[in-house]
Amino acid sequence: MGVYRIRESTGSSLFAGSSNQVQLWLVGQHGEAELGKRLRPARGKEMEFQADVKEYLGPLLFVKMRKRHFLQDDAWFCNWISVQGPGAGGDEYRFLCYPWVEYNGEYRFPCYRWVEGNGVLSLPEGTGRTLVEDPQGLFKKHREEELEERRKLYRWGSWKDGLILNVAAANLDDLPPDERFLEDKRIDFTTSQAMGVAKLAIKDFLNVFVPWNDLDDFNRVFWWDHSKLAEKVRDSWKEDAFFGYQFLNGANPMLLRRSSRLPARLVFPSGMEEVQAQLEQELQRGTLFEADFSLLDGIKANVILCSQQYLAAPLVMLKLQPDGKLLPMVIQLQLPRTGSPPPPLFLPTDPPMAWLLAKCWVRSSDFQLHELVSHLLRGHLMAEVIAMATMRCLPSIHPIFKLIIPHLRYTMEINVRARNGLVSDMGVFDQVVSTGGGGHVELLKRARASLTYRSFCPPNDLIDRGLLGVKSSYYAQDALRLWEIIYRYVEGIVSLHCKTDKAVKEDLELQTWCREITEIGLLGAQDQGFPMSLESRDQLCHFVTMCIFTCTGQHSSVHLGQLDWYAWVPNEPCTMRLPPPTTKDVTLEMVMATLPNFHQASLQMSITWELGRPQSVRVALGQHEEEYFSGPEPKAVLKKFREELAALDKKIEVRNAKLDMPYEYLRPSRVENSVAI
Repeated sequence: MGVYRIRESTGSSLFAGSSNQVQLWLVGQHGEAELGKRLRPARGKEMEFQADVKEYLGPLLFVKMRKRHFLQDDAWFCNWISVQGPGAGGDEYRFLCYPWVEYNGEYRFPCYRWVEGNGVLSLPEGTGRTLVEDPQGLFKKHREEELEERRKLYRWGSWKDGLILNVAAANLDDLPPDERFLEDKRIDFTTSQAMGVAKLAIKDFLNVFVPWNDLDDFNRVFWWDHSKLAEKVRDSWKEDAFFGYQFLNGANPMLLRRSSRLPARLVFPSGMEEVQAQLEQELQRGTLFEADFSLLDGIKANVILCSQQYLAAPLVMLKLQPDGKLLPMVIQLQLPRTGSPPPPLFLPTDPPMAWLLAKCWVRSSDFQLHELVSHLLRGHLMAEVIAMATMRCLPSIHPIFKLIIPHLRYTMEINVRARNGLVSDMGVFDQVVSTGGGGHVELLKRARASLTYRSFCPPNDLIDRGLLGVKSSYYAQDALRLWEIIYRYVEGIVSLHCKTDKAVKEDLELQTWCREITEIGLLGAQDQGFPMSLESRDQLCHFVTMCIFTCTGQHSSVHLGQLDWYAWVPNEPCTMRLPPPTTKDVTLEMVMATLPNFHQASLQMSITWELGRPQSVRVALGQHEEEYFSGPEPKAVLKKFREELAALDKKIEVRNAKLDMPYEYLRPSRVENSVAI
């Protein structure tokens, strides 16, 4: 009983407001009241009114809303509803049972979604509650109905048989409205696509009748759309130390590992005994590293405009020097074949063009594994599995939903766009990449076996790959520190809601969510170490940290470097037009005939710019405006998280000031809060 003060916040995107009227009800533990005021939500505005409620409602549980329309359904993006209670009549009971409510009697009901149609939508009060925290079952029916509705909207699909699952959406219109880009993001994305097409057309026009026979000719497509580091790449790409550095801190730092033995595929032809002895010596010192591209062996190469393209499956052996430089020692471009002579081993002492072409083959192979495995599969598609399971299994009132939902924003739309434009039939990969034309799908299928749980968790992955303690691996240092900060953030939220291991084990929603990721989305990845259930608070924190890190830091570490390392095309060629060399009799003409032609180079540059450019519409890690939690405790946890991110950002800035090539890809101010590009 008494006067309630109600505030409503509408999103600021272009069409967030609505001309339709919105009707509200307050639902408390002891009653329900319809509010007489009808709202017409205005874009980017907060509306406020008061309502005199005659009924005794008790502690508020829900706000219900219905958007009524007559001629046209005008969707409304609602941020939140806030209700300030009358300050008497049940307050003592409310504060005893609901300590999260501020002493001014204000309740917050987060929404952050589109309201469409004229059905009734219920928003629970913003305090996260597990099933265990709702012993009276006040929210039980709401949880069940919400998940039932979500499972109708979010249905699992399979883009290609044998790949991990995705949202069942053949095109953007099939996506649930809340997964679509808001207008500012959509305009920015569409504009960048148009600019990319225009640049491609101009570069093609300027180069179509000009000879393309020297490495310097790649400068003719190297303009408008490159970074400062890309210029360093252009000037230094032939250097061995620069080649090795990229395995540590380049666009794809996920392949390098310390050698525990000489690889079985490394067969030494006669006369290579000294090279073998050098490798053995580095192995004994613990300074021998390798990058093995065997996953590409046997993948069918693309045919572009009736011209056969080619693939290799290189192995690179490298040594770590005391000064931190990683230098290549041996390159083998193909695996040995029974009954055939061993493939040649290329060495730094070989003729310069032979050694350079061998390194180009490695970098082109790295392009394939980076874009398809490290970036698409382990970043985008893995994040989509997490997003789908979250929407299907965790109700909006669950604290883990509230914790993880900001890190899932826009992932489904960007992935549908990728499946319809980049890796689709006649998409970019088919047009210009040597694994296109079906090889990319086969590679993704093969790579599914490499999706181990440990490999998604830097503390485990860096140990397994022997990168801990490598002072020149800035990726390893920053990934570990960022993981630890995210873990403390997750632990802070979990500690507010799960006081014991038993509370985790008895949370059926959490258990279903975990099983949905492992058994359904990842097609039974329990054999790859993914859990089927969560048995303790520590295990829950580790699993949730893996999810958030995958959607933020891990994706950024393999996304942000594209513009830097791919813009100078010879450093990371998207395709190769001649087979790998079988002798060391290599000329400049052979190198140019192998590397992409001017159109392929122009297209690589355009796509690199479109995907890798700094985003004008972006949210940095932890800086989301949405407030899914109410109450001071989770806000304090988020505040500490942001402070730790800012401190790490400053440490990286200070370190980078001393480096010739700053490593920025895991700097929190540059890490995006979700897989949104």
